[in-house]
Amino acid sequence: MEIDRRRPSVENSQMTDIEFLRREERDIDHWDVACDVLVVGFGCAGACAAVEAAEAGASVIVAERSGGPGGTSALSGGLIYLGGGTSLQRACGFEDTPGEMFKYMMAACGPDPDESLIGPYCEHSIEHFEWIAKRGVPFKTSFFEAAHEPFHSDDGLTFSGSEHVHPFNEIATPAPRGHIPQSVRNKGSLLMQRLIAAAEGAGVDTWNQSRCDALVVASDGRVVGAVISSFEGERLVRAKRGVVLTAGGFIYNDEMVARYAPLLRKCKHKVGTENDDGLGIRLGLAVGAEAIRMDAGDVSLALFPPNELRKGIFVNRYGQRYLNEDAYMGRAGEFTLFHQDGRGYLIVDDDCFVRPELFEVELAGVGETIAELEAEISLATGSLQSTVDFYNRYAARGDDPLFHKGENYLTPLSTPPFGAIDLDAENSIYSAFTLGGLRINADGEVLHASGNAIPGLFAAGRTTSGIAKQGYSSGMSIGDGTFFGRRAGRRAAR
Repeated sequence: MEIDRRRPSVENSQMTDIEFLRREERDIDHWDVACDVLVVGFGCAGACAAVEAAEAGASVIVAERSGGPGGTSALSGGLIYLGGGTSLQRACGFEDTPGEMFKYMMAACGPDPDESLIGPYCEHSIEHFEWIAKRGVPFKTSFFEAAHEPFHSDDGLTFSGSEHVHPFNEIATPAPRGHIPQSVRNKGSLLMQRLIAAAEGAGVDTWNQSRCDALVVASDGRVVGAVISSFEGERLVRAKRGVVLTAGGFIYNDEMVARYAPLLRKCKHKVGTENDDGLGIRLGLAVGAEAIRMDAGDVSLALFPPNELRKGIFVNRYGQRYLNEDAYMGRAGEFTLFHQDGRGYLIVDDDCFVRPELFEVELAGVGETIAELEAEISLATGSLQSTVDFYNRYAARGDDPLFHKGENYLTPLSTPPFGAIDLDAENSIYSAFTLGGLRINADGEVLHASGNAIPGLFAAGRTTSGIAKQGYSSGMSIGDGTFFGRRAGRRAAR
């Protein structure tokens, strides 16, 4: 029996459109428009790709699906993960080197971090910060001490990951690398306003409400253009030098999440827009690209602020601690979701309990003694008691021999009543976005499954698997999106 490939099975429906996302050049009888470089998506990665390509002398069209540019970047906190000794770091009194930044990222951004991407990212981070600043993005010369994101101030620099806590502070010299546009509110919007203005100033032609329906491929495998649809109909765009895919991740594609990253389905809050549906990734797959680390995701458990809650202890469903509580909120979310199946508690006493600022939490139980609390949340008799007894004994000495939490948060839990904040993914707000995507090299070239670059095809941002294969720190998405977006744009223009 011959299988009708035009009607894929329901079982594989999440990938049914892949064969329709490619067209052969031999079937094209005319081109409606021609440019040197076509960029698909106008978030931070697309903006930087367009600027670099245009400044290199290429004619550039950016096709954006929504009614205007910005994407998820405009809705974000605007943090950019940069270091190595930027002028802002130095002005705030911090020393950093590309080597120390590299050691942290190679330890944090895994498992199996990509040295071929992280190496140049660290080496050229100083120059990249200056490039962004020269495009009009302002940064205040001030350090936000509370970590990890200044929600109520316009401070310009912060520890946006776990650089200053165990185990990373023993691997690399800590330095704050979260560079933040100067605004109390709408920091991501400010960043995008300046990058959009830079693109417009460079002469980039922007098409809004224009979706890329297919890539056009020549007989030798080179991507030579794309099919762009809008309310005006379908246009065939000849991209003489290349197409750059910067169309976001796939957190809003439920079928792709179910197939590739099913644990992320437990997260109630999706970080992104409805256009983060994996289109850019699927376009790449349709022309032979390799997609990697599709199970990876950033998962933030935003219990903090207030940081007073860090004096509590994370315990799993067996009453055992599993992480130092001063770790970055993304590390807390990752460890709880991926390693504890999204189940656990933050145990607090009356002295350190304050309700989180960002999301509502539920108390799974309250007790006048740890034994009462243990029974209230149905833990094995003695399990939580022994954990708290051990923790308190060493915390009184300013020590945490198991997880090495910083001394500023080491206080015995001894003031009743005691509470257990429910960290079950069903009852808490886990915020997630995807980290997997197309495999690229350091020039933003999309790689075929063979490992060779696909001629004429480039990508950056969450459409790719970038510097964080897991182990995210705030600012790495905008950091690698802008950095490799620039490189993709330059390479395509050449």
